[in-house]
Amino acid sequence: MSIGELRTLLRETPEKVPDEAEQTESFAKATARAVEKALEELAAEHDAANRSYRLACVGGNWQFVTKPDFAPWLQVLVGAKPRAPKLSHPALETLAIIAYRQPITRSEMEQIRGVAVDGVVQTLVERELIEVCGEADAPGRPRLYGTTLFFLEHFGLKGLNELPAADELRRIHIELATATAEDAQEELPLDNDDDDDDDDPDDDEDDEANNDEEEE
Repeated sequence: MSIGELRTLLRETPEKVPDEAEQTESFAKATARAVEKALEELAAEHDAANRSYRLACVGGNWQFVTKPDFAPWLQVLVGAKPRAPKLSHPALETLAIIAYRQPITRSEMEQIRGVAVDGVVQTLVERELIEVCGEADAPGRPRLYGTTLFFLEHFGLKGLNELPAADELRRIHIELATATAEDAQEELPLDNDDDDDDDDPDDDEDDEANNDEEEE
């Protein structure tokens, strides 16, 4: 539930349940900050108690979520399907570009990555991590892409403002400079303006094709 929904609930309860008005009226005029503070205190209380679940704010909405440690048993309990295979490096790179530069067209993604992204974008759409959010004011009216609410839920973010800043990404690049050349090229091509010889469009398409086969 969002803070707005919780405030509406607090405001309407005395009117709709008059018999309990004496108990509920004092909360009817709670401010947004007061509700948020109460939620933060409740979240800290659950974390301190080390329960199997916690209160989290994801995409601007507060919800109780179970901890990842208990995922195997919960999957069996509710009959959930196993999580989809992890995204390939090209898919993660493209997703990062979209997250930071949205709304963005495919051609703009390709200018940044230096390779074709058709297969990668299709995979991200199928995973419901990105979606078409409009059309660019340009010849051909190319589609604009942006991240979804599920993107925030998947990565546990309150909002896009929680994404690491660009300077943080540069620091990560420096820290990984001691890795092997192959690892450096696969992990962080975003912070390198030069075209990498190993970043071959055909290789990326093969990676995505294999990834899609695993999903099927």
